[in-house]
Amino acid sequence: MMKKMSIPTSKASLVLFLCQIISALDVPLDSKLLEELSQPPTITQQSPKDYIVDPRENIVIQCEAKGKPPPSFSWTRNGTHFDIDKDAQVTMKPNSGTLVVNIMNGGKAEAYEGVYQCTARNERGAAISNNIVIRPSRSPLWTKEKLEPNHVREGDSLVLHCRPPVGLPPPIIFWMDNAFQRLPQSERVSQGLNGDLYFSNVQPEDTREDYICYARFNHTQTIQQKQPISVKVFSTKPVTERQPVLLTPTGSTSTKVELRGNVLLLECIAAGLPTPVIRWIKEGGELPANRTFFENFKKTLKIIDVSEADSGNYKCIARNTLGSVHHVISVTVKAAPYWITAPRNLVLSPGEDGTLICRANGNPKPSISWLANGVPIAIAPEDPSRKVDGDTIIFSHVQERSSAVYQCNASNEYGYLLANAFVNVLAEPPRILTPANKLYQVIADSPALLDCTYFGSPKPEIEWFKGVKGSILRGNEYVFHDNGTLEIPVAQKNSAGTYTCVARNELGKIQNEVQLEIKDPTMIIKQPEYKVIQRYGQVSFECIIKHDSTLLPTVTWLKNNDELPDDERFLVGKDNLTIMNVTDKDDGTYTCIVNTTLDSVSASAVLTVVAAPPTPAIIYARPNPPFDLELTGQLERSIDLSWIPGDENNSPITNFVIEYEDALHEPGVWHYQTEVPGTQTTAQLKLSPYVNYSFRVIAVNKIGRSQPSEPSEQYLTKSASPDENPANVQGIGSEPDNLVITWEPLKGFQSNGPGLQYKVSWRQKDVDDEWTSVIVANVSKYIVSGTPTFVPYEVKVQALNDLGYAPEPSEVIGHSGEDLPMVAPGNVQVHVINSTLAKVHWDPVPLKTVRGHLQGYKVYYWKVQSLSRRSRRHIEKKILTFRGNKTFGMLPGLEPYSSYKLNVRVVNGKGEGPASPDKVFNTPEGVPSSPSFLKITNPTLDSLTLEWGSPTHPNGVLTSYTLKFQPINNTHELGPLVEIKIPANESSLILKNLNYSTRYKFYFNAQTSVGSGSQITEEAVTIMDEAMASRQVDIATQGWFIGLMCAVALLILILLIVCFIRRNKGGKYPVKEKEDAHADPEIQPMKEDDGTFGEYSDAEDHKPLKKGSRTPSDRTVKKEDSDDSLVDYGEGVNGQFNEDGSFIGQYSGKKEKEPAEGNESSEAPSPVNAMNSFV
Repeated sequence: MMKKMSIPTSKASLVLFLCQIISALDVPLDSKLLEELSQPPTITQQSPKDYIVDPRENIVIQCEAKGKPPPSFSWTRNGTHFDIDKDAQVTMKPNSGTLVVNIMNGGKAEAYEGVYQCTARNERGAAISNNIVIRPSRSPLWTKEKLEPNHVREGDSLVLHCRPPVGLPPPIIFWMDNAFQRLPQSERVSQGLNGDLYFSNVQPEDTREDYICYARFNHTQTIQQKQPISVKVFSTKPVTERQPVLLTPTGSTSTKVELRGNVLLLECIAAGLPTPVIRWIKEGGELPANRTFFENFKKTLKIIDVSEADSGNYKCIARNTLGSVHHVISVTVKAAPYWITAPRNLVLSPGEDGTLICRANGNPKPSISWLANGVPIAIAPEDPSRKVDGDTIIFSHVQERSSAVYQCNASNEYGYLLANAFVNVLAEPPRILTPANKLYQVIADSPALLDCTYFGSPKPEIEWFKGVKGSILRGNEYVFHDNGTLEIPVAQKNSAGTYTCVARNELGKIQNEVQLEIKDPTMIIKQPEYKVIQRYGQVSFECIIKHDSTLLPTVTWLKNNDELPDDERFLVGKDNLTIMNVTDKDDGTYTCIVNTTLDSVSASAVLTVVAAPPTPAIIYARPNPPFDLELTGQLERSIDLSWIPGDENNSPITNFVIEYEDALHEPGVWHYQTEVPGTQTTAQLKLSPYVNYSFRVIAVNKIGRSQPSEPSEQYLTKSASPDENPANVQGIGSEPDNLVITWEPLKGFQSNGPGLQYKVSWRQKDVDDEWTSVIVANVSKYIVSGTPTFVPYEVKVQALNDLGYAPEPSEVIGHSGEDLPMVAPGNVQVHVINSTLAKVHWDPVPLKTVRGHLQGYKVYYWKVQSLSRRSRRHIEKKILTFRGNKTFGMLPGLEPYSSYKLNVRVVNGKGEGPASPDKVFNTPEGVPSSPSFLKITNPTLDSLTLEWGSPTHPNGVLTSYTLKFQPINNTHELGPLVEIKIPANESSLILKNLNYSTRYKFYFNAQTSVGSGSQITEEAVTIMDEAMASRQVDIATQGWFIGLMCAVALLILILLIVCFIRRNKGGKYPVKEKEDAHADPEIQPMKEDDGTFGEYSDAEDHKPLKKGSRTPSDRTVKKEDSDDSLVDYGEGVNGQFNEDGSFIGQYSGKKEKEPAEGNESSEAPSPVNAMNSFV
């Protein structure tokens, strides 16, 4: 029996507050409902507080808000009204409060420096943005200075001062040489946090004249260069070693103030020879693990995410072989305001109470001030329902006129926080958002959840009825959830029917009907059985099912939990799986899975493939089942079982498996009890209370398992209190204000007796001392309502029955329900790596604001426009998720020369938090894609017209086009390549002075300042001279020409026949006689007696040389006789040969005749001439 508890006066306000929170309305996220309900303005997007803009681009000051009716917007600048209608350079986006200052059209960014604040207002209130400080970025030039060379003795220390110009934001410093190569750094030479270059000791290799300090201003993407510094090191022998001396910081102590959540950087750089080694310690404590990093060769101590606990004295010690020196830095961690409890929107009904709470912390502690609709609450219109009590506003008996937007400002010397929270007083009759006559289908003996999503103000009361004229549903067999859902924990066949949900408040009543159907469970009544099959045999597994007639089952077979092999040997039937021609690789576990839209069941069996039996075959089989089971030695918690083994069938029994049936709780279901070796025929079995046992035994050998034995006689054990508690106890909230405690219920035999129940206990971790407990029936869930959002709870569940309690259960840690994260990641920075890749950084959000389990961060990014075309397109947002507490990520696949926006959101188990302000970044230029097309038109004898389209993706500003072309001869050999540069604004070109009837190949691409893009190719041919073409065609097709050719061929044939006849007759030809009469006296014919030829010698060979002819004694051939004379391919008139007859001289083309006109020639060019024509 629970004790009656009184509430102390000191805790009354806390109880009142909790009651008010519970009574506040939750508005369902139903789009139609949200469109109809009035709502005060809410700022959804705004520019960062400290907004540094690029002075070369338009200034965009964001302010977006939602509300019903849609809000109007106004701005203040430096605390006074900013009339944008009087400034031609300033416009406000339609349906938005975002301002655009047109700098690119004549405006000056410096003229718009100041503090801006946006107000969004409708009839229900006014929300305000943060104070947005607009400052244009600055990247000033280095001041002119005369730098004297540094003459340093070897071993001395040296500091090269950078002293960069003061920019906004501050520049990034780095040192390089004239070749734009970073100067190497080491323990001896390194760059300090202030940008100076420190040498612990100089060496001769440090002599150079190009130590150059660079300042990179990322915001304007500019780099400024200091004049080169010269260092000359002179040597003195011997080099004197020196003990350490600190170059920075100076003195023995210094102080440092850092803000909570920032990165603490402490630096010590020492001079000395040998080079000192730096070590860091924290006096009176340890350096924080997992947050401490050493940089710059341990000269810099870096602690991330600092808190007040990191305050203290940090000592750096520089040591070398000659001694040491130390410096103590006293660190104080202050804190800008941060939220403990930010005010949350309130939706109340007329006459209800509520509170707005605004709690923040910081160092020093921030002051809290309230505003109503953007006006300090002290001078705001009076509201009798409102009372301000420090960081809390208490509302009592609110009316519709009490609707307003309240602002909480928490500030100290290091910053401020501003939060808007509205109070929306609604008077709405009940609405049911669940569709009418919605059908729910569940399997028998499973939970059924019937929805009744509702809204109304005041909050309606929900009642459920069954049937048309049924009575209101009550009792332990139903669970009624706060969101209107009716839960039937164990739905039976008689649970089917029509259910009516009724919602009523003082403004009206509404009802909705839903239908519930109960389906029979799907069962496998004939399961596949273990099989042993010989190689190359056939095997079949059965899977016969029983299912609800209104559900359509699908049967799937798996092998070793994977798809069946794609093999025609596997035949899937309606109720079986057959494997033909079994091989060794078919060994494995085969599973039959039956799925319906509501449930799924499965059963498995193992296939063992064995070798074919020897001849004569010895029959190996599974053993016969054991028999004659006998129970002896009955005790409360144990019993002895004995049996007689069956025939082992040529394979020794390896073990016996003992199973039991609980006829009291699960009749017909057999469970594994134990197993014993095959040589044992008795076993002592452990028993549980309140179980009606039967036992059976299965024998096992290498072939398989026997059929089960006949069951033993039954044995009923006595009842007892439970021995164990439920397993898998969890506490997980399903809503921001509840804790759902779940567990795995004990099985029937684990109850140890009748009347099984559970004692569910919980308490808030580190807050409550006493446990809150409730005893529930044999269910598996209990919901605790009215909890704070995402706080840890200690939870335990204890079993009990009519005979007593189980042992004390162990405690588990759970959490109440999550809510959406409160804040967006800050300090979002983008580093563009190249034209298609960027790296984004952000600061992690405080874990307290996550309000749930941190799952990671999501980066939303999208292309706004191409910088080359300035044309907007359909925005397609891309999302990248980074798991865990990661604070950076890579953005791949960007398009070159484009403007992008991104924002970052933190994600918990409930969903996404608010987005960070959109970050704009631009990708640099890349190489363009190929031109979109290349067309060649209007061919003439010596010209072609080229037309082209600009690249589909220019990826930058096109600087020019490059055209390359070369002729192609009949053997597909390429001629010389000609290159032409074409301005980027051209889209056509006429190429002149080309060869007629010649094929050309063209290569065409575009360029940006980065380089050339991919090229597009095309081929075209100049046309042939019309007169020549007509002559060639006409002669070849004229009849007289064909007849002439036939006559010439006939004449040659006749002459050949006559010559052949004359030669066969012998004697001299008449021509021969004439030649003999005029023979050269110096040349005598050879006689038969001296081995020479007489009348058959050719006197033509002894004639004087004619022009263009060659004598036989020169071993040459007349040009008229052969057009392939080797002389034609030599350098001079006379070709030369070696003694072995090989040709001497350079192989070159014969000299061409001058063409009659133009480039025409009466000769077809030889291959060599063709090559020479390309030179």
